[in-house]
Amino acid sequence: MDYRKCAQEIYDLVGKRENLVSAAHCATRLRLVTADNSKVNIKKLEDVDGVKGVFSSNGQLQIILGTGTVNKVYDEFLSISGMSAATKADVKAAAAAKQPLPFRMVKALGDVFVPILPAIVAAGLIMGLLEGMTKIWPDMANSGTYQIFHLFSNAAFVFLPILVAVSAARVFGGNIFLGAVIA
Repeated sequence: MDYRKCAQEIYDLVGKRENLVSAAHCATRLRLVTADNSKVNIKKLEDVDGVKGVFSSNGQLQIILGTGTVNKVYDEFLSISGMSAATKADVKAAAAAKQPLPFRMVKALGDVFVPILPAIVAAGLIMGLLEGMTKIWPDMANSGTYQIFHLFSNAAFVFLPILVAVSAARVFGGNIFLGAVIA
């Protein structure tokens, strides 16, 4: 396979340098952020020799090339386009900046709450199991074991404002310790 030819065809079909914002790659895909997605010829991109698939996700145009191939095509693509190498995080940030404000707001909200969901789910499961066990063994509610598990099951809910504040501080770039103290 001619990696330079593949990179040149991709470069031409995505609208050349004036339509490119950022470029990076992962293990199997070339990840591009374009200024105007309507200038990208996806049908012809899928027919380029070496391209196994093309799709758009989260504001990124992802071109599947396969393990090993993507590294060589990416190097040639950077050489042709004159762009500098970017990380996946750079590409994600560039793609996120292109999203409309409501989408960015929902994403920020998700970024705050998704990391604390496992703690809430675990606490809820412990709470449910504990309540079920006390229905079977009513005397268990007077034991020390019950008190310890009750403490565990309520911890995520009691400290929920602190968990949210720490997560929000991490997402928005604040000091997580200051966020915890304020909460």
